[in-house]
Amino acid sequence: MTRIGVLGAGAWGTALAAALAARHEVTLWARDAAQAEAIGRARRNARYLPEIELPAGLAVSACWPQSPHLLVVATPVAGLREVLPRAAGVPLVWLCKGFEAGTGLLPHQVVAEVLGARAVCGALSGPSFALEVARGLPCALTLASRNAAFARAAAKTLHGGRLRVYHSDDLAGVEIGGAVKNVMAIAVGIADGLGLGQNARAALITRGLAEITRLGVALGGKPQTFMGLAGAGDLILTATGDLSRNRRVGLALARGEALADILGGLGHVAEGVHSAREALRRAARLGVDMPITQAVNAVLAGRLSPPQAVERLLARDAKEEARVSRRPKSRAAARPRTPPRRRRSTG
Repeated sequence: MTRIGVLGAGAWGTALAAALAARHEVTLWARDAAQAEAIGRARRNARYLPEIELPAGLAVSACWPQSPHLLVVATPVAGLREVLPRAAGVPLVWLCKGFEAGTGLLPHQVVAEVLGARAVCGALSGPSFALEVARGLPCALTLASRNAAFARAAAKTLHGGRLRVYHSDDLAGVEIGGAVKNVMAIAVGIADGLGLGQNARAALITRGLAEITRLGVALGGKPQTFMGLAGAGDLILTATGDLSRNRRVGLALARGEALADILGGLGHVAEGVHSAREALRRAARLGVDMPITQAVNAVLAGRLSPPQAVERLLARDAKEEARVSRRPKSRAAARPRTPPRRRRSTG
């Protein structure tokens, strides 16, 4: 039996911990001691996953997991950097999808900065609503790592029951798919909220996938990755499923609600709001055309109303259906600059 520590007691962390507890020794770590105590006592995460009673074998604690064989980081991207130093030396998988605000780094780049390029680690991504996973409904995911042996071993560990886990060596591609699909889900939510119909929905999903693929390949991803679970699969679920937070953001924007009010009412992080800006910045540096992302970013920033953004997209010139962009000539071209503010004083 594998000892697994799940770091972060949000909805997805709680759901995965509950699913894995039937086959492994699992500890769900919550940063806040009061939250950990409340979850452990009630056997229910009242804030993030109130519908699910947690299995008896799942430990919940504010104390760091003891001697884990594997750590699973289930924080948002904004919390990844903070927990990494304590995870040094332990094989690591993260669930977060998006870009780090300010730096524009993908999760694997954050991990490399903190733990070094030789850290044994990977990303777990794919179409997965937390509530359905917690209920034991079927789910298929991809575990990606540049260390192929680790990807296979970690996927085998997590695979089981109703949870099917494939492995991949395309870490950048899997992460880009998971990050940018949230932006496209906001776009589809806007279109559905404006009553533009199912034809428009299908067009946005298809052209959104083309944008994801162009950026992903430019950043070193493999085109076939975006046709799989971490690309098309995750995009379809997030853009159309009623449990999608990012889709709900788009629906609310279409109703004319203010972004601050929308986010305040969600109670969860909607990564697409932050990813839209960072994805557009990286695309601009690489010369990658992302009109849907640009339109979503303009709506989020208040520069365009949802109807104006739609009209701007419809007014674009007719052209050949987009081809996949070539990869940048060097890794340096794909890496965002690190702002000077990130340097820490040693004095």
